[in-house]
Formats: sequence, C-alpha cells, structure tokens
Amino acid sequence: MICSGALVLWGICSVQGQQEVTWEDLTDVSFTSKYFGDTDGYFLVPSFGPDVKELEGKEISVTGYFLNLAPEEGIFMLSQNPMASCFFCGGGGPESVMEIKFRNSPSFKTDEVVTITGVLELNAEDINHCNYILRDARGFAL
Repeated sequence: MICSGALVLWGICSVQGQQEVTWEDLTDVSFTSKYFGDTDGYFLVPSFGPDVKELEGKEISVTGYFLNLAPEEGIFMLSQNPMASCFFCGGGGPESVMEIKFRNSPSFKTDEVVTITGVLELNAEDINHCNYILRDARGFAL
C-alpha cells in the first residue's frame, strides 16, 4: 500500500513538474540590431537576461493565443496577443511570441486561448526561427 501511494505521488509530481511562465517573465531580454549578409538585412538579436537564461532547457507552461500559421508545414506559434495585434502585425516585440514544435499536430484554431507545455530553447542567432522555441510541446484549450 505504501508503494502504490508513493507511485501515485510520483505521478502527480511528474505531471506538475513544469514551471508556469508568464509573458512578463519572458521580457528579461534586450535587443540590438545586427546586419546579416546572407539576407542583406538587419534583424533584432536578443541578449537574454539571467531570469530567462535560467529557464532554458526546462519544461515550462505558457498561456496565450494560438497562431496556426502553416499547419501543413508544422508552423505554429503562441502569442501574448491575438493575431490582429501579434508581433508580426506590430502589436508587440519579439519576446511576445514563441515558436511551437508539437509532439503531435494540434487541432487548435487561430486565436484560441491555450496553455502549451514544452522544453524552452533560446535562439539568439537563427533568424529563420523565433527567439523562444518550445520543443516536444503539448497543449490544451482553456
């Protein structure tokens, strides 16, 4: 009986092992403009602060607006703001959106409020991807 109780407790703890993160937590970052010759353009390059660096490689959960950009190519985002005012439309900075790499393709709709859990990767150099990437992600609608 003690063994089965310990297993139940371990299961509860492992499910709740992710750290809840708010969009405010992700603002511990500053940006500088950098020229990239291969694209002949300037892009904002992040310098992550210590609070954000501490989250790298950890499983986190974030709630936001789902952006279903190109599902056939597996391109999904989570945004602090709805599509009409997201980062790409001028409503926020690069820290207000993250790229999501799902375990399995989701069935969420654009602008649906969802909570996504995954392992946080920080990206400071690859301009073809967001600064924040959640890998091995899964989610649920609120």
